[in-house]
Amino acid sequence: MNTAAKLSAYGLALARVAGGAWAVGGAVGPLDVNTATPSEMDHQMGDVAEVVDTRLPGLAVADNGYRLELRKDQLETGVPAGFGFRIVGVDGKAVTRFDVQHDKRLHFVVVRRDGSGYQHLHPEMATDGAWSVPLALPAAGSYRVFTDFKPEGGEKTTLGADIQVPGQYQPERYESPTRTDTVDGYEVKLAGELAPGKASTVTATVAQNGTPVGDLQPYLGAAGHLVALRATDLGYLHVHPLDDSTASGPEIRFAVEVPTPGRYRLFLDFQHAGTVRTAEFTVDTTEETHS
Repeated sequence: MNTAAKLSAYGLALARVAGGAWAVGGAVGPLDVNTATPSEMDHQMGDVAEVVDTRLPGLAVADNGYRLELRKDQLETGVPAGFGFRIVGVDGKAVTRFDVQHDKRLHFVVVRRDGSGYQHLHPEMATDGAWSVPLALPAAGSYRVFTDFKPEGGEKTTLGADIQVPGQYQPERYESPTRTDTVDGYEVKLAGELAPGKASTVTATVAQNGTPVGDLQPYLGAAGHLVALRATDLGYLHVHPLDDSTASGPEIRFAVEVPTPGRYRLFLDFQHAGTVRTAEFTVDTTEETHS
């Protein structure tokens, strides 16, 4: 590859990662194109490709030939509203045929940019491909919405976009890791480490008033669902249990593969006594890296 072609490819790689807020320059290092040898250029190009590979879904509004179109991008604080959107294909038309994944054709996740206010919802689609879901956001701020789906004959895709809630903004701080959460009298503990670049097993254990819960109910065909969001940019991972759909607790095991070191917010949805609840955790990766 000549120098001009290498520079063109290098620029394309930078453009691909810009939307994910990656500091490519810091990861790859400066390159003097006037003095660099072909082998040095090849080495740097390999580094850029490695950085691109660490992207997570949900960082872009368009991917895999599909685009997320929001009906509106601003809501009022605390006011329930019908939130609408479409998934549009390369032909500009709304996609209307989706594969069912975990009992639903599309999963909709919303979280504030500081990692608070998580909701996992399931919109309904009209025959023309317009999706709608009741949505109430309790506090002001910038929120990220994720649409997790697989069109018939297409690739599994997660698209993301921001919506705004005007008002006085007070960010939440998650400055220390937390592996225990209590919600509605249920105490949920998370065990296991996240090692970047490889699958790591984490186990959630659910108890109620100190008693292990061994009769968790299936939720969307599984004992529980785990969403992991990278704290720096809200890169998205939707994880499902290692255990089969008949597992009923108190332990739920997951294989989580995070691509980069750092802090992640983890959200566990589980169902008991007919109600779905969400436990939240803040987890830092270990020093172990992928080789």
